[in-house]
Amino acid sequence: MYLAITLEQPLLVEGEAGVGKTEVAKALAGASGARLIRLQCHEGIDLHHALYDWDYPRQLLHLRAGAESDEPLYSERFLLRRPLLEALQASEPVVLLIDEIDRADDEFEAFLLEVLSDFQVSIPELGTVSAERRPLVVITSNRTRELHDALKRRCLYHWIDYPAPEREAEIVRARLPGVPDAIAERVCIAVARLRGEELYKLPGVGETIAWAQALLALEDASLEDTLGVALKVREDIEQVRETGVLQGA
Repeated sequence: MYLAITLEQPLLVEGEAGVGKTEVAKALAGASGARLIRLQCHEGIDLHHALYDWDYPRQLLHLRAGAESDEPLYSERFLLRRPLLEALQASEPVVLLIDEIDRADDEFEAFLLEVLSDFQVSIPELGTVSAERRPLVVITSNRTRELHDALKRRCLYHWIDYPAPEREAEIVRARLPGVPDAIAERVCIAVARLRGEELYKLPGVGETIAWAQALLALEDASLEDTLGVALKVREDIEQVRETGVLQGA
């Protein structure tokens, strides 16, 4: 994170779902006092979702209100700024989070590469828009597909793995002040066991925190009673109960 700020390079963070990749951008924004702007990637995302679009209903009302107006339809007044353009035009410090880039297709990744190269974009109706001040960029990927080398070359890279049980217990205590050490350690040991199993969906750090909350809310509940807090797939729950992997935890 320090190098990303100093070298003004995007930071590409990869890791399994739930390890805290998005929290990197949130922590960076919180520590630097910058505004967090988030672009959530998804299948089919294009520049109209990511960069800009035009407010067609307002343009239509403008036309109906009076054709004699000299104000052009394609002006700043009718521009809808999406996250990328908002980050480029921001006058204050900004952290731009491009979340789950691996969900987008190759065409969008190529477009993003162009934006990150020069931190400027071209809007045909308005011209070229350049960043007033370069945003800090954090890109996350769950590695559901391999990203192009060209994108990786423009980024610093960091892999986040699941934390060790001791470290995860520290996270639980930080997020749940006052949680008994016994509960924090018990839950983290149980989660570590679950992550050693062949499951459809391994629990992330968020599930660990939620599991500790559940045990606080239900004083006499066992880990198996609250298994649905940590595991979200029926077959995973059945497998864990059948194998008895949590016995003694």
